[in-house]
Amino acid sequence: MNLRIDGLDASVEPGTTVLEAARFLGLEIPTLCHMDGLTPYGGCRLCVVEIGKGERGRLVSSCTYPAEEGLFVRTGSRRVLKTRRMLVELMLSTAPNSKVLQDMAALMGVGRQRFPPRDEECVLCGLCVRMCKEQMMAGAIDFVGRGAKRRITTPFDKPSQSCRRCGGCMYVCPACTLRCHGPKPPTDICGSCMSVQPTCVEPHNDLMCYMGTTGSCGTCIRK
Repeated sequence: MNLRIDGLDASVEPGTTVLEAARFLGLEIPTLCHMDGLTPYGGCRLCVVEIGKGERGRLVSSCTYPAEEGLFVRTGSRRVLKTRRMLVELMLSTAPNSKVLQDMAALMGVGRQRFPPRDEECVLCGLCVRMCKEQMMAGAIDFVGRGAKRRITTPFDKPSQSCRRCGGCMYVCPACTLRCHGPKPPTDICGSCMSVQPTCVEPHNDLMCYMGTTGSCGTCIRK
């Protein structure tokens, strides 16, 4: 399959997702509900990209959208970046103490969320459900309900006999792994303890990847 991502040509095997194709080219696309080894879910939509040209362009989740012959993809258009910032704001209003979301918002240039925090913690990314079912082979938890009532729990809200207390669900949960006490007021985005690591293996002179000089793309650290 031959497609074009951000002006770069890519040839990938059939069945490859747009996210995998972009990573093959060294392009970074933020993800939250995606994890290697688990079934793609497309629930958080942070991996959104724009496909097509001009007015025919539309937004899709790159982790679930398959690469197509002649596909034209933009991973950092104004429409894409605006959508991602809105999505991370909405998730932070649900789980304002998630360090993963706080750091992600800081990287996207979000300095303040416009939505009041609800402290519900779960952002319904489904990582814990897929980890329990696909890696731990337990299936002790799953989604129940629809819409605003959708949540994750055990069957009939009772202790599950299938649960082995392995902790895999907490290990992958973006709201459980690291806690951010955050600044005041609670609608501010912290990011003060964010650790940004270089995305490239090594710099070449003053250049680090095709994006330009080291640090110019905002994801690399000048060495």
